[in-house]
Amino acid sequence: MINQQQLWDAEAAKHYDTPGEGMFAPEVIGSTVEVLAELAGAGRAVEFAIGTGRVAIPLSEAGVPVSGVELSHAMISRLREKVTEDQIPVVQGDMTEAVAGEGFSLAILVFNTIANLLTQDEQVRCFQNAARHLAPGGRFVIELWVPQLRSLPPGHGGTVEMSRPGYLLVDTYDVLNQQVVSHHVRFGAELSEGREARIGRTPHRYIWPSELDLMARLAGFELESRWADWDRSEFTAESRSHVSVYRVAQDHRRMTCHLAGGP
Repeated sequence: MINQQQLWDAEAAKHYDTPGEGMFAPEVIGSTVEVLAELAGAGRAVEFAIGTGRVAIPLSEAGVPVSGVELSHAMISRLREKVTEDQIPVVQGDMTEAVAGEGFSLAILVFNTIANLLTQDEQVRCFQNAARHLAPGGRFVIELWVPQLRSLPPGHGGTVEMSRPGYLLVDTYDVLNQQVVSHHVRFGAELSEGREARIGRTPHRYIWPSELDLMARLAGFELESRWADWDRSEFTAESRSHVSVYRVAQDHRRMTCHLAGGP
């Protein structure tokens, strides 16, 4: 079993932020926060796997009260270098069961993080926990990549997903168990002298959109919207990722709380 605390340790937290680049690029953050702020309306938001605050901090600055759930002590420590507990309260714990409150209008799980849960059962329980946090009519927003199994050459179990100066990403697949391991290879000027490369590995359980929708239904959600990206572009068979917005109806809440182990 993977120890997520060891996976997301102080070293991972130290190198997680890439200001101005990648998922920290202003255009990425800007469009993400714009959509989430609109969906939250006048209500509060809770972010599962809040990490170092990439989304939570600008969303809070946009006027949306944000709370968080985060398993990694190291990621919370990095977040606390930026904001206080009063500004963004965080509960340390597993996003399948930790509770940061209730009555939120929006629950958020971005950048493929639901795939960090390595079994279908855990992923279903994450949906149930999101429902537990939400007020009737509240929304759960998930950002997730689409498995690129069509890119696998016959007889090969891996694909190169990204190649740029100083960084290489290779994904290896176990298609029988819907498991993928991302191999992050960093090299070049960012490394200390004498070190040729640094390799990190992160395991995931990939989820097809239709399977994700069934998980949502089990927790009392209905799919409200699905886009290819935060710009609300159309989701098609060629899309490599999606932003899915689920909504829980008032008459589903009692059933959802019961399934999640609540009163």
